[in-house]
Amino acid sequence: MPEEATQPVMPITAADNSTAVESTALQAETVVDNSGAATTGVDGEEKKRKNHAQTSKERREHAKKRIMIRKQERIDEKPRERPENSEPRLPKRKVALLIGFCGTGYQGMQVNPNAVTIESELFKALCAAGAVSAENAVDQNKVQLQRAARTDKGVHAAGQVVSLKMIIEDSKIIEKINQHLPAQIRAWDYVKVVRSFNSKTMCDSRIYEYMLPTYVFMPPSAECAQIAQNVEFTERCVPDTTDEDMKAKREFRAPAELLEYVRNAFEMYAGSHDFRNFTVTKGCTSNNSRRYIHSFTVSDPMIIQGGEWLSLKVKGQSFMLHQIRKMVGLIIMMARSDIPLRLIDVMFSSARVNVPKAPGLGLLLERPVFDGYNRRANTQKSEADSPITFEPYVKEITEFKQKFIYDNIVDTEMKERTFDFWVKSTEVFPEQYLYINKECEIPESTLVVTGVSMPRRRRIVDDKPAESSEDEVDTNDS
Repeated sequence: MPEEATQPVMPITAADNSTAVESTALQAETVVDNSGAATTGVDGEEKKRKNHAQTSKERREHAKKRIMIRKQERIDEKPRERPENSEPRLPKRKVALLIGFCGTGYQGMQVNPNAVTIESELFKALCAAGAVSAENAVDQNKVQLQRAARTDKGVHAAGQVVSLKMIIEDSKIIEKINQHLPAQIRAWDYVKVVRSFNSKTMCDSRIYEYMLPTYVFMPPSAECAQIAQNVEFTERCVPDTTDEDMKAKREFRAPAELLEYVRNAFEMYAGSHDFRNFTVTKGCTSNNSRRYIHSFTVSDPMIIQGGEWLSLKVKGQSFMLHQIRKMVGLIIMMARSDIPLRLIDVMFSSARVNVPKAPGLGLLLERPVFDGYNRRANTQKSEADSPITFEPYVKEITEFKQKFIYDNIVDTEMKERTFDFWVKSTEVFPEQYLYINKECEIPESTLVVTGVSMPRRRRIVDDKPAESSEDEVDTNDS
């Protein structure tokens, strides 16, 4: 009998053995539910959803994904080697840290290289208080730090939420964090959240407040109009306001018909619109400039240090760079000249114009809103799913707003006359705002041409020119 042909025996490599082990582990995870359908268990607790892969390629991709997940789980389970004499590792919890701050003197909320920001100040305090370990103190990304909303240079926040993985073993950790923070930045408390929580992506909407002196609605001045007509563009200077004129402006009280006009104008922003004219030109298209505004309300007038002020509050899903300040700026310009409200609808058209942005001084983040997350938290009633709300700290926040935000805004305005200079700037350089007319027509000369910059504005103070008070802001959300 002829001998049977034999196949050479190939040695099993480590890679083949690893694949076989992974395949066996994957098969071992398969269980059967009550309906008799096979599902794959996740962490021994949840049933795997039905496999939607229909083709062999999709099944292979599905299997590879599960193998990579199992590999990562085993890596995470292995104890990490730690250097000798290192501090003991303390457990971290994902939390939503509730804070508030006065943005004066800071270049925005978010970390920027070579810039003094709220976030950098906060992270230093977290490390000093022991909420972040020394190993993670070199990079805030190691604790997954994320803010709910970005704020411009000098902009304040009565309520802001920062999500991160924090050490909370110390029952007095909030008190210790505040000890390492300047008085104008406060941590209100923290809320335990699920591990997947992200304060930016899980934020449903944001509420901003803008404090506005009503004298900005006074009619244009003849002095500025004369400068705009008789002086070459590059030689114009914004005239200073005398103390007597400033006193008259602070004594101005908005009449009822003006307040009605302003309220009706801001209400027109509500709804879904193309806000391309209310942000920077670069990178803005109709595909990414549509935003939804829930509401835009105007308070009754308030008398603060002898001047009349309005509190504007806007709630929206998200905001683009400078959007709120430009929304406020347009209404100021319209109200001063009694422009028909239909101009706002024209601003939602495709024509690109330069809308003036109101000073950042009056803007503050009231609070981010997490309605969707809170509904789930109230349903599940677990410790890791507590609702995120500022309600328990209303008293502390109100006192902080009055002392560090409202008083700061009013004092700065009285000292630097920020709003007065901004209004006069728009009068001395009116060429780019000629679309603000009673016919609501957009002259071709006012259309934005990308790449063309305007000369810097100057003001006259003791016969010396000074730079504009308008902020040059690096980045923003909202």
